[in-house]
Amino acid sequence: MNPKKVIALIPTLILVFSLISAVPAGASSQPRASSTGDSQTFVVLYAGQSVPADAASSIANAGGTLVYSYDEIGVVIASSADAAFSANLMADNKVEGVSATGNFAVQLDNEFEVLDAASLEQTASGTWGDSLSWRQWDMLQIHVPEAYEITGGSPDVVVGDIDTGIDYTHPDLAANVDFANSVGCVGGVPDQNPAAWFDNNGHGTHTAGTIAADDNGIGIVGVAPDVKVAAIKAGNDDGYFFPEAVICAFMWAGSHGIDVTNNSYFADPWLFNCRNDAEQRAIWKAEQRAIRYAQSQGVLVVSAQGNENMDLSKQNVDTISPDFPPGSEMERQVTNACVVIPVEIPGVVGVTADGYLLKKSYYSSYGVGVAQVTAPGGDARFQIPPASLGGNGRVLSTFPGGYAYAQGTSMASPHAAGVAALILSQSPRLPQGGAQAALTRTADPLDCPPNPYNPGPPFLWPATCVGGGGYNGFFGHGQVNALSAVTH
Repeated sequence: MNPKKVIALIPTLILVFSLISAVPAGASSQPRASSTGDSQTFVVLYAGQSVPADAASSIANAGGTLVYSYDEIGVVIASSADAAFSANLMADNKVEGVSATGNFAVQLDNEFEVLDAASLEQTASGTWGDSLSWRQWDMLQIHVPEAYEITGGSPDVVVGDIDTGIDYTHPDLAANVDFANSVGCVGGVPDQNPAAWFDNNGHGTHTAGTIAADDNGIGIVGVAPDVKVAAIKAGNDDGYFFPEAVICAFMWAGSHGIDVTNNSYFADPWLFNCRNDAEQRAIWKAEQRAIRYAQSQGVLVVSAQGNENMDLSKQNVDTISPDFPPGSEMERQVTNACVVIPVEIPGVVGVTADGYLLKKSYYSSYGVGVAQVTAPGGDARFQIPPASLGGNGRVLSTFPGGYAYAQGTSMASPHAAGVAALILSQSPRLPQGGAQAALTRTADPLDCPPNPYNPGPPFLWPATCVGGGGYNGFFGHGQVNALSAVTH
């Protein structure tokens, strides 16, 4: 059974690319007439770190249109209906790669358990927080109530939630949404019209609530209920994350003073992106440049580790890419030259998932050198809390129109992003590296379980933990601790 299909809360994108080939000698230098067919979006990667001044004209000559230019990283988003566009543009020696982005994609397969009206009427009885906080075992586990006695964070700190947008009308989120720094990036062009970043999917509203749901007497409370959340919509309403949107999202974060980004997805055409694969190179290098640009501007990038129960430090077999259209999966061996984006980009905080019993969630990917911390992502199979804490092993958070349970490293990552926001609220001048160091230093170390680890029946979810109590591949430096983060 494929763990991604079971919990499937990390969006994937599976794409097919135009083949890169040489333009025949004597090709015309005039703009080319597009062949009949639908226009496609392309990522154009230039060899230099900036976009040449003649980019628009060279793209036009190749039969396309320049849609948006990210000069800081040498990347252009273009469109063309010309079947030969990629090959034509590769004749320009300034171009390193051209890749179409929209032929194939994988839809975010959400499994949300929405609370019914009767559940919403239940109130906390002598416990912390708001009316549904008694169900938030995850917040108790990382000491959010104690931290909130000291601080709920600063409204000067902004977390960019790179996701499917936010329901900014939700009563638990409305007060904390940063309209000035929210943006829609679907299509690769930033659009600040609130309609462009409204969440019609649900995933982004769920992650945003974990980060910063307001302490307002209703619903739930987030890790950092006084910080601001900027919606950076990179996943469309159907849950498709395309490369041009991911690039746009990180460029926006880097240029708009975002302090932390939460990234509950993996990007690019495949789960693993291999450096020596011509079909993938242009897109993953463009995404890498965008992430590094954001980091260079002081953005702390926090990312979900993945839901495939894979050791990302080892060679793996990728069996889930591409998984659209149905039946198109191919099995391929991947080496350490292949990476998952964004979690394996240097400097990114990789977050694994644990459950109520402080064990690795059965689905969570892991790996020495990739995992930095762990956080509650839920485990409704093997780690279910008592009825007094809701009796549901998933994580409760906001959802368009109400509240819902969900599980996945998608749910773990925003816990870590929220704790990072608390750290930066206390120490606003910390550089990116200092904030990451504080996040890992204040985490509670968790030991490796006896190997081979298997939470269920024999050989169903086997995993091997490497390392010790101070650092290991399952939990990184440990489970994030909100109280320690604001007192050290």
